[in-house]
Amino acid sequence: MKTLKTITVLAAFLVAFGTFAQNSKDKQIIEDAKKAKKQLIAKDAGLKKFFETSTGYVIFPNVGEGGFILGGASGNGVVYENGKKVGMADMKKIDVGLQAGGQALTEVIFFETEDALNEFKTGSYAFSGDLSAIAVKSGVSKNADYDDGVVVFAMPKAGLMADASIGGQKFEYVPFQ
Repeated sequence: MKTLKTITVLAAFLVAFGTFAQNSKDKQIIEDAKKAKKQLIAKDAGLKKFFETSTGYVIFPNVGEGGFILGGASGNGVVYENGKKVGMADMKKIDVGLQAGGQALTEVIFFETEDALNEFKTGSYAFSGDLSAIAVKSGVSKNADYDDGVVVFAMPKAGLMADASIGGQKFEYVPFQ
């Protein structure tokens, strides 16, 4: 009986610790996303229009990308619907082609319609290689427009990468409970 109590207490501790660790990680990503949003708008004030008028968006504040012929990227982000946080997202990218280097960047994906956002929220959303991100710099958003209900902006943070590759990005969505 004493062993059963010990195992129960230990299991409860591990579950509580695991939940706290996950929430702690999510909280940090949410804070980073808030900062990234401010930085994106400071870099190009026209992005404010996308944040205010899109049905939803996802901000990946810290994406790491690197490669030499074969490449990849990964990042975690926050999903917003009508300006409110609704869940977390995970992004993975694999590509092949002429590429070398590594970089850190912020990526934001805007969804024009409810259908485009809902498709992302199915949890198995993917971009093909023909949809590329628009590099954030002053005034670039003025001429940007949605393609099939989606537009992507990327803001380099550090590093250098030459890239002429094809591949795709895959996303997973986890709603808040």
